[in-house]
Amino acid sequence: MYLGLDLGTSGVKALLIDGAQRVVGSAHGDLDVSRPHPGWSEQDPAHWVQAADTAVAALKAAHPNELAAVRGIGLSGQMHGATLLDAGDKVLRPCILWNDTRSYHEAAALDADPRFRKITGNIVFPGFTAPKLAWVKNNEPEIFAKVAKVLLPKDFLRLWLTGEHISEMSDSAGTAWLDVAQRRWSPDLLAATNLDERQMPSLVEGTQAGGLLRAELAAKWGMHPGAVVAGGAGDNAASACGMGTVKPGAAFVSLGTSGVLFAANGSYLPNPQSAVHTFCHALPGAWHQMGVILSAADSLNWLSEITGKDAGELTGELGDDLKAPSCVSFLPYLSGERTPHNDAVIRGSFTGLGHESDRAVLTQAVLEGVAFAFRDSLEALHAAGTELTRVTAIGGGSRSRYWLKAIATALGIPVDIPADGDFGAAFGAARLGLIAAEDADPHAICTPPETAESIEPDRALSSAFADAYQRYRALYPAIRGVSS
Repeated sequence: MYLGLDLGTSGVKALLIDGAQRVVGSAHGDLDVSRPHPGWSEQDPAHWVQAADTAVAALKAAHPNELAAVRGIGLSGQMHGATLLDAGDKVLRPCILWNDTRSYHEAAALDADPRFRKITGNIVFPGFTAPKLAWVKNNEPEIFAKVAKVLLPKDFLRLWLTGEHISEMSDSAGTAWLDVAQRRWSPDLLAATNLDERQMPSLVEGTQAGGLLRAELAAKWGMHPGAVVAGGAGDNAASACGMGTVKPGAAFVSLGTSGVLFAANGSYLPNPQSAVHTFCHALPGAWHQMGVILSAADSLNWLSEITGKDAGELTGELGDDLKAPSCVSFLPYLSGERTPHNDAVIRGSFTGLGHESDRAVLTQAVLEGVAFAFRDSLEALHAAGTELTRVTAIGGGSRSRYWLKAIATALGIPVDIPADGDFGAAFGAARLGLIAAEDADPHAICTPPETAESIEPDRALSSAFADAYQRYRALYPAIRGVSS
């Protein structure tokens, strides 16, 4: 048996698979996000441990014999979080999360240093870890002075599981401290933020062993002590492992809290000016590119809260057939935006509202706005040298067929729906646990699921969507001009 633990923004998912990669069971522990100031987003790392313990305890209650047979554990996690520890591994402050934009001034200052883009292959985005440490130094110097280790969220769970300070390449590539081509920490970039390699975890590949399960936890959960904990992956690379998006040309579109257009690459292909992320993949000798939008399903969730209708009800009001875009446009910049704008200040908007703009029109505009944000990412990937001919849909938002039709038509390429199953980040993490424990061939394990259905672009509406996309593109500079 093999266990995957996925630390997300809203909870920790634990998933058990057997040697044939069949899902045996899963469980969940909930998490909340603290937003003490506009643009801030934090979590207490102790809550991650509680949520993971809750999830594994539920698996033990439901599948005690299977949990006892676990040989490998894989970790996946939300990326970029700054988890700061003192010399005794005590947490110094709440973790600053991936969607926290307070450090946009520090990010701009680091990005102005040409070494960062040259070595990392990426813009220094406010959500990355390095500018967060620069913010702490500038605003909480007494805390910065005590920092002995900086860990990413999933690697804090690893510390709890194994007692080791270890990370891996895919997650570390999102810190702005990794030499992404050479797959190692950059002393120069660390020094630029007044840190050094002693304050970083050691690095392994995602498929390699990254510690062993502590005897205390093994006894608590009825597991064998010394189970291998794999290096694991950042959440998007873990999802790619779960989806089998590991060979060049393979791609997926993720409709989660954030949105990701992910493309696997067989070589390092940086193009930071496009605002595309170029990161190491979880598999050795592989990289990936992705366009990232900060509020994908979160945009629909926001509308759900405002209207008092759940997301399924909102999308259900649109019916089954894709409609031509109305005159109402939505910019999904509720938390700022990454690809292609790298703008922490911009905020979302509706334009073109009229007395006739009912709830269904607003829902349609939100779905189209997110679809057009993915089109922005597709154009950015094209500028970075990556051409996509089709994508596979994953994430909670992919349950809406209407949304997938809008995305296929906005992108102009087919969207594949995988056969029923759980192929997300927790499944990818479990696969990495299997590979690390058994020294298995990653490509033999990380195979794609069967495609249940393909949604083709609606060619009859292609022109209408193209016109609406151009209107969408024109709105950003107009809104930006009045944003503070």
